[in-house]
Amino acid sequence: MITEIRFGWVLNAGPARGMEASRFLEIARQQIALIGEQIDSLWFTDHLQFGSSPVLEGWTALTYIAALYPQYRIGHMVLCQSFRNPALLAKMGATLQYLGGGRFLLGIGAGWHEEEYRAYNYPFPEPRARVEQLEETLQIIRALWNDEQVTFQGRHYSVHSAYCEPKPEPVPPIIVGGLGTRLLHIVARYADGWNAAWIKPDAYRERLAAFERACHQLGRDPTQLQRSWFGRCTCVPSAKEAARLQGRGLLGTPDQIAEQLQAYIDLGITAFMLGSWELEDLQTVELLARQVLPRFRAGASAS
Repeated sequence: MITEIRFGWVLNAGPARGMEASRFLEIARQQIALIGEQIDSLWFTDHLQFGSSPVLEGWTALTYIAALYPQYRIGHMVLCQSFRNPALLAKMGATLQYLGGGRFLLGIGAGWHEEEYRAYNYPFPEPRARVEQLEETLQIIRALWNDEQVTFQGRHYSVHSAYCEPKPEPVPPIIVGGLGTRLLHIVARYADGWNAAWIKPDAYRERLAAFERACHQLGRDPTQLQRSWFGRCTCVPSAKEAARLQGRGLLGTPDQIAEQLQAYIDLGITAFMLGSWELEDLQTVELLARQVLPRFRAGASAS
């Protein structure tokens, strides 16, 4: 069986300390120029801070990039549902879909990074409550994007006689990111796609079984949801250099990274959102663009 494999590029979350905006944008342009023929989408993360490291606000950054590159689909890996009122987020997504020509993909998750919640004065409830909030967020967004007028009263969020006009056309696909069992039931009920970030193939296999159980319990065919993986990469030309690499994500030579990608494809993943670990590591981008991703452009064998 031949499966179409899609790739998207996740831009770096922010500049190096003291870097001017012109330089950050120049590097982003260089990355996209190198890898552009191998991808069909551009992505940005959604965080507010990691210590004192420079981090750009995700919605603003992606909107700017979307205007610069009208040939790509656009999305976040993934939006934190806690940061924006659900009805406002539905309105923002509908507006971007209208002005952007129908290219928006809604990637969203329950939120996890406690530091930024505390720093920016957002409540940080227990995981169960954050997942409940995500479910209500998706109910509100789906209703506002599809129904003429919406009234919804939930435990966490509500809207009253709300309109969302103009409607997004087409309605953006919803990609939910996360791995928890309760969250996977939300994926099965509301989402068009499931994104698993950073996870290794063996751990993904176990989560995949939980995902499929959730789908079957809700009477949904799990193969109808696109499965994707997000993570960053460091690619080097030699095995000697690869032996020194440490950390998360995809690490190694082009052959090694291709093998790592194939392991996910063999488990049913058909879309990858990839990025470079280091902002100015154009070697990784070039090696991915020239020696790794082209191997999968015509499809890959799926078991």
